[in-house]
Amino acid sequence: MTTLWDRSREVAVQAILDTAVRLFAEQGYERTTIAQIAREAGISQRSLFRYFGTKEDLVCGDQDALGDLLKRTVEQQPAEMSAWDALRAGFEVLLTANHTPDRALELSRLIFGTPSLRARYLEKRLRWQAALVPAVQARLESAAGPASDPRARAIIATVFACADTATELWVEHDGRLDLKDLYDQCLAAVRNPG
Repeated sequence: MTTLWDRSREVAVQAILDTAVRLFAEQGYERTTIAQIAREAGISQRSLFRYFGTKEDLVCGDQDALGDLLKRTVEQQPAEMSAWDALRAGFEVLLTANHTPDRALELSRLIFGTPSLRARYLEKRLRWQAALVPAVQARLESAAGPASDPRARAIIATVFACADTATELWVEHDGRLDLKDLYDQCLAAVRNPG
């Protein structure tokens, strides 16, 4: 049940995020300060930090929570589902986890267009990959031997590379292409080349 407090928090977060994204688009991520975002959003810097731990969180969101959501979604898929399909289901949930497609496109533009944000994004995604290894390994164990089997890591790395490539293409085409279709095309190119 959503309370009045939850709804009030959502409105505040959205207003801060709208202000931040507008400023980032107008003057660039690096040149926009937290003080400026807080001032234009009509709140104190301290209040802003209650909602967002860092300036980066304004763009990337709570990556730890998103990584947990991805892992949980993969783990909750039916046991007979392949690792490939379980990971796709996880990424599909992430697409709608926090933002509308238009907002996700704006944020993806910022991430892929700002070297410091992209570096942090990739760093956090490496942690996601490591966290997913046990879930994917469990799906492979019935057919595989020892835990030193590299397949889980290879599958995860491939899926992440395909997701990032699809997102870059989606941004390059200004969101006019379907992101899920782009991901499927990328994965098909890797799994069935030729």
